[in-house]
Amino acid sequence: MANSINAEQRVGVFLDIQNLYHSARNLHSSRVNYKELLNYIIAGRRIMRTIAYVVSSDPQTGEEVFFEALEKEGIELRMKDLQVYASGVKKADWDVGMAVDAIKLAPSLDVIVLVTGDGDFIPLIEYLQIGMGKIVEVVAFARTTSGKIKEAANRFTDVDSVPKAIFKSKRSRQSTATKLRRDELIKNTRSSQVKMSQNSNQN
Repeated sequence: MANSINAEQRVGVFLDIQNLYHSARNLHSSRVNYKELLNYIIAGRRIMRTIAYVVSSDPQTGEEVFFEALEKEGIELRMKDLQVYASGVKKADWDVGMAVDAIKLAPSLDVIVLVTGDGDFIPLIEYLQIGMGKIVEVVAFARTTSGKIKEAANRFTDVDSVPKAIFKSKRSRQSTATKLRRDELIKNTRSSQVKMSQNSNQN
């Protein structure tokens, strides 16, 4: 099976929003820039469908604004409510729905891109590859991704390697500014020490 990227490939992208959201928050205390991520994933190919799978928990959290932003980028939304059981257990996953959509749309696609680090999708990947002859790419944060799903995919892309894919959080900006100030201080201190040494030798 050819794994090279070419402009004629018909691509379908399936985004596991919950997986990306929690990984970005835990690793970077920030959010994913879906516009930049999708541009990188598509890489000039023919995008046929882009579907995001989201869970609605509480309108007061402002998540509706986020959902609208996704739709403005041309992303179709599949939405379900967070289920809270009497025992207090919360359940919200789109594994089955995402798999069903990928299989249903596969005949009209050359490449299926699964944006998730969830190892539960390995059987889906193998079916799409072996049973349907499709190229399957996986995009996720490498540090929170199943090693087996990386191996199963025809191509794996680490979100951290994608330019501008992560919005810089306030904490991250402060950390960068602090590092720059520290480096500048060290540079100035070394420069002063060199000048003092030179003056001492001249005397």
